Amino acid sequence: YPVLFVVRQQKGVLSWQVPLIFRGLYQRTYNYQEVSRTLCPSEPTPETGPSDQIIFVDVASMAPFNIAYELLVTRLENFQLETNKAFNFTASPSQPQYFLYKFPQDVDSVIIKVVSDAVYPCSVVSVQDIVCPVYDLDHNVEFNGVYQSMTKQAAITVQRKDFPGEQFFVVFVIKPEDYACGGSVPSSIHGKLCWEVDLVAVFLYLSDLSRKDRRIVSKKYKIYFWNIITIAVFYALPVIQLVITYQTVRLGSASCCCAAFVLNLLFPFSAFNNILSNVGHMLLGFLFLLIVLRRDILHRRAMEMKDVYTLDYGIPKHFGLFYAMGIALMMEGVLSACYHVCPNYSNFQFDTSFMYMIAGLCMLKLYQTRHPDINASAYSAYASFAVVICLAVLGVVFGKNDMWFWVIFSMIHVLASLALSTQIYYMGRFKIDLGIFRRAAMVLYTDCIQQCSRPMYMDRMVLLIVGNLVNWSFAIFGLVYRPRDFASYILGIFICNLLLYLAFYIIMKLRSSEKLLPIPLFCIVATAVVWASALYFFFQTLSSWEETPAESREKNRPCILLGFFDDHDVWHFLSAAALFFSFLVLLTLDDDLDTVRRDKIPVF
Repeated sequence: YPVLFVVRQQKGVLSWQVPLIFRGLYQRTYNYQEVSRTLCPSEPTPETGPSDQIIFVDVASMAPFNIAYELLVTRLENFQLETNKAFNFTASPSQPQYFLYKFPQDVDSVIIKVVSDAVYPCSVVSVQDIVCPVYDLDHNVEFNGVYQSMTKQAAITVQRKDFPGEQFFVVFVIKPEDYACGGSVPSSIHGKLCWEVDLVAVFLYLSDLSRKDRRIVSKKYKIYFWNIITIAVFYALPVIQLVITYQTVRLGSASCCCAAFVLNLLFPFSAFNNILSNVGHMLLGFLFLLIVLRRDILHRRAMEMKDVYTLDYGIPKHFGLFYAMGIALMMEGVLSACYHVCPNYSNFQFDTSFMYMIAGLCMLKLYQTRHPDINASAYSAYASFAVVICLAVLGVVFGKNDMWFWVIFSMIHVLASLALSTQIYYMGRFKIDLGIFRRAAMVLYTDCIQQCSRPMYMDRMVLLIVGNLVNWSFAIFGLVYRPRDFASYILGIFICNLLLYLAFYIIMKLRSSEKLLPIPLFCIVATAVVWASALYFFFQTLSSWEETPAESREKNRPCILLGFFDDHDVWHFLSAAALFFSFLVLLTLDDDLDTVRRDKIPVF
C-alpha cells in the first residue's frame, strides 16, 4: 500500500507517493522506496506576509494497518548556482534536483555545462522559468522549458532575454531506463549518480576577434593601401590624358563647359580658381599620411620592445586602411581638379568615384576597429566599390526615365541594408552568403512570431532599425521622384550611412562606459562645425552640369575670397578640412582604450 505525501505551501501544492513508481519500456515498472523532492521556493510578497512561511505536510494511506515511514526536512545550503564556479551534487530517478540561477548585471548569455562521472544512466537537463510546481520527474520534465538528454555531458546556452525575471531553474532528472539516450538494453538504476554543473558566462570581447597573428593581419590591411595606389594610377592617368587632349582640341569653344566663366583665367584653364582650390585635399591628405606614419613608427618600436600595453592592451593597431584613406583624399583633390577644368555632363563622375571610396573606407575602418580578424578583404571591398561605380554609371544612363532600373536598384539597396544590419547586430558572427536571408527569416520567425521575445541587444536593435528606416526612405524617395543626379543620390546614401554608423559607434561606446578623450572630442566638434559650414557654401549653386552651359552660367557670381575664390572654392577648402577632421576622429576615437585589456573591450 503506497503512502501519499502532500506538502501545502502558501502558493503551491506538491504531492508524491512512496514507493514512487516509474514505468519503462515493455510495461516494466521500477519501484523506489526512498524519495526526495525539492520544495518550490516562493518570494515573500505583501499578501504572504513576512519571509517566515508555514508549510503543512499531510500523510495518508489506505493500508488497513500502520505503516512506518521516516520524514526528513533539510535545508539546501547551495541552492543558487554561481557563474564560472563548478558545483557537485548527486541525483537519482526518485531524487531529482534543481537549482536557481540569477543573471548577473553584466551577463546576457550563459552556457550550462553538465558532466557526469559515468557514461550512463540516461539523464535530462532542463531549463525552466520560475514557475511552481517545477516539472522535475521523468514523466513531466519535458512539458516545460528547454531540455536536453545526456549520457556523459551536456551543454545548454541560455539567454537573459528569454526570461523576464532574469532568473531560471536548472532541473536534473535521471531516467529509470537508458533506451531514451540510445542504450541497447533497458536497465534499472537504483543507485545515485554524481554530477558536476558549471555555468559559464558568455561575453564577446575584442580579444575573441583578434586571435590571428598580428603580422598576417597587418599585411592583409596593407593590401588596401597598395591596391588604392594601383587603382589611383590606372584611374587618374586616362583622366589626365583626356583632360589635356580635350583642352588641346577644343579650338576655342567654351560653350561645352559649365564653369563659372566670370572668374579667373590662368594658363590655358578657365575658372583656374576652382582647380587651384582642390590643393587643400592634396595637402591635408598628405598631412594625414604623415600623422598615420608617425603613429605607425611608434607602434612598431613598441612592438619590437615587447611593450605589454602594445601587445595585450587597447585596440589592435593596423594602419593599412588609414593609409588608403589618406591616398583617397589626395586623389579626390586631383580628380576634382580634373573635373573643374571643364565641368560638364560627360565628366562629372571623375571625382565621385573616390568620394564613394572615401565613405566606404571610413565605414570599413569603423567596423575593423572592433572586428580586426573578420573584416572584408581588400579585394572584395574594392570589388564592391566597383559594383557601386557601375551602378552609378547605369543610373546616369538609364535612371532618368526607366522605372525598371529604379525598382531593381531599390531592391538591391533594401536587401543590402538588411544584410549589413544583420552582420552588425550579430557583431560579425553572422555569415554573409546566399543563405543569409533564409537564416535571418528563421531568426525573425522564432524570436518575433513563434515566441515574441525581447531582442538580446536592445540598444543595437533600436539603432539599426533607425538606420534601416533611413535607407528605406532613400529607396522610396528614389522610386517616387527618380532624381536626375543619380551619382549625388548614391553619394548621399553613402554619406548618410557613414554618419549613422559613426553615431551608432559613438553611442555604443558611451553605453559601454568608455569615454571620449579631449583630442577626439575636439575633432568631433570641429568635424560637425566645418561640415555644416562647408555644406552652406556647397548649396550656393554657381553652376550645374545638369543644365546647358548657357543656363549654368546664369548662376555665376563674383569671387568672395581674396578676389580670386568663389563660393564653390570655399566649399573645396572647407570640405577638405572636414574630411581631414573626420579622418582624425577615426584615428583617435579609441585612444582611451590604450590602457584597457583587450579581453575587457566589448565588441559592437
